[in-house]
Amino acid sequence: MNCFGSPPGEDVTPPRSRRSANNMAANSATPPSDRRFLIIFDFDETIVNESSDDVVVQAAPGQNLPAWLKDTYRPGHYNEYMQRVLAYMAEKGVPESAIRSVIEKIPASPGMLALFQFLRHRPPQDFEVVLVSDANTFFIESWLRRVGARQLFVKIFTNPATFDKDGRLVLRPFHSHSCLRCPENMCKQVILRDYVMRRTQERGRPFQRVFYVGDGANDFCPSLILGPRDTAFARRDYPMHRLITEIHEARPGEFKAVTVPWASGDDVVERLRKHAEEK
Repeated sequence: MNCFGSPPGEDVTPPRSRRSANNMAANSATPPSDRRFLIIFDFDETIVNESSDDVVVQAAPGQNLPAWLKDTYRPGHYNEYMQRVLAYMAEKGVPESAIRSVIEKIPASPGMLALFQFLRHRPPQDFEVVLVSDANTFFIESWLRRVGARQLFVKIFTNPATFDKDGRLVLRPFHSHSCLRCPENMCKQVILRDYVMRRTQERGRPFQRVFYVGDGANDFCPSLILGPRDTAFARRDYPMHRLITEIHEARPGEFKAVTVPWASGDDVVERLRKHAEEK
């Protein structure tokens, strides 16, 4: 089963979303071409220790959603569901400040801030750091700025979300694709593949290694295109880890990347430090 999206190298953000998505880059300029390694992070339950979509409900009246709204969820259409959740919250008068407050209070996953410190203090030619998430721009920007980590990321790929004139947080899908594994609004494999191809063309050479840090089933899909020199950091006992274990058992040799289960960002630092010492 393969993922099919936009042609290689093409911006996967639709025209109506491109401006919002481009605002998620640290700047509009092409990142430096001397970085040896690419490291990609998921956000929910990877960088932060909870799902931001679940946490935002704490800002709703009674910190709960009505049953009729919960019943509108359909598998594979979570982005549409969250559009309705945010619209409901706006109708109930939940202000931007309340949403920002609950998001900013989400705890980081164990060792994650130490991992950020490690990356921040490495020589600038070591790591190009990217974030790929099915959360949204407002949640991610709010949290990263609160912990002072926004400038670590040269690019963030996520669903555009901005407040309109009526105070409603309007959420849109990132792109469309034909991958049967992933929710209709985002296939991270398509995003990773296109980004790596574009950066290889811009740099004139590939990255020495690619590292992917994630936890969920939608992080398993991009890990399938990693090569034998790359590393899939799968959060221990979470869906990504279980799916990788299953494919190793069912079809040995098909999954190419080195798999490193992590319980703390310290586990990731330990492996990255070893590779950073390579010449």
